[in-house]
Amino acid sequence: MSRRKGRQPGLYVQITAGFCLFALLSLVLLWVLQTVLLNPFYRAIKTGEAKRIADSIVKSIDSPELDSTAYDTCLRTGVNIFVTDPIGRRLVGYHQTFKESLVASMGRMERIAMFDKVNLLGGTYTETFQSRQEGAQLILLGTIAPTANGDPWLVLVESEITPVDATVDTLRVQLLCVTLVMLLLGTALAAFLARRIAGPLTAMSESAKRLGQGDYSIRFAPQGAREVSELAQTLNYAAGELSKVDQLRRELLANVSHDLRTPLTMIKGYAEVMRDLPGENTPENVQVIVDEAGRLTDLVNDLLDLSRLEAGAAGLALTRFDLTACICAILTRYDKLADYHFSFQFEGHITVEADELKISQVVYNLVNNAIHYAGEDKTITLRQSVEEGRVRISVTDTGEGIPADKLPDIWDRYYKVDKEHRRAQVGTGLGLSIVKNILELHGGAYGVESALGQGSTFWFELPAVLDEE
Repeated sequence: MSRRKGRQPGLYVQITAGFCLFALLSLVLLWVLQTVLLNPFYRAIKTGEAKRIADSIVKSIDSPELDSTAYDTCLRTGVNIFVTDPIGRRLVGYHQTFKESLVASMGRMERIAMFDKVNLLGGTYTETFQSRQEGAQLILLGTIAPTANGDPWLVLVESEITPVDATVDTLRVQLLCVTLVMLLLGTALAAFLARRIAGPLTAMSESAKRLGQGDYSIRFAPQGAREVSELAQTLNYAAGELSKVDQLRRELLANVSHDLRTPLTMIKGYAEVMRDLPGENTPENVQVIVDEAGRLTDLVNDLLDLSRLEAGAAGLALTRFDLTACICAILTRYDKLADYHFSFQFEGHITVEADELKISQVVYNLVNNAIHYAGEDKTITLRQSVEEGRVRISVTDTGEGIPADKLPDIWDRYYKVDKEHRRAQVGTGLGLSIVKNILELHGGAYGVESALGQGSTFWFELPAVLDEE
């Protein structure tokens, strides 16, 4: 028996927990820096200060202002400064800033020994001594400074490290108060931010469930952060598109059902007449049944073609053929439509490399569409033009035209410009979607130009095969 995984914590819980953890880690780091590491930091700062002061005295070792520089530095920084020569003479000495001084209490021999010690250590020496004052320490830093006459002098800087225990205790009390306040404020802020982010997402999740159940009227309220608002707008767009597709699907089913029902009704009616009435088994009645059966076949074939094209299962059998001659042959099929006039304007035969059967299907469907929406003069004009190595075929009718806001939608497989079902004389009503898929399969361009009351022009382009010399 498989174990069920526990529910993953929600976004609200994760944001709150993450923010609280961050605040807790920040406070722990602050505690460590301000209590445990305060004394080492303080010692490092005092040692660095003593080294910088020693370096500044070394730079002024040959200056006539050495004495005043040392005095001013001693008063400004609170350190003791001494300069001696190799034989222990005190050349500079200031130690008024604190009572105890190791160097000030040294005799001449001790200063000579200190000079030798620093010199043996490579010219730099640092040591910490315990002061007689309770808890205090002294840092003694020595540096050998060469003079202009070649005689090295010893620069000693003495600094007191004040006990920081009382400071640490004070900081602990302050940090305890800050920790409590920060935890409360951090928790409240985390809860606010989590609710502001997670709240809209939770509402979107509930609305998305309704959308998945087919309620395309649902809308997502843009609220919260910018990214969340953008997500809501995207979902609203998706819901609108799904609603549109669902409506068009319903229209397609209604249209296809009508197209199927009409020829079936006629086939059944004429067959019953021929069966029940003497003398009705005439060639005319049989031809009606044949024609209606042909309409059914065309409809089913168009539906199958569209399904294969959209699924990518329709391959291309590329050949070189005369596109102009192909169109002329197609137009002969429409000669029996005595009420219609077809005009094909071209200046020469053009060869293309494409699937001849599918391109013929494109031309058929565009002509059928023009017949379906032809004007009162029932004139359909085809034009062939070549520009920059591409051949364009356009089919123009003189019908009522298409509104500009509907032009982007006419290629959809479910779309119908006029909501009233009109039975085409030739074709099934799925032609434009088939045209779109075939041309996209060839990588060709296509489009439509139309205006209300001025008819429509549908066109497509394919690369022309140039004649080789």
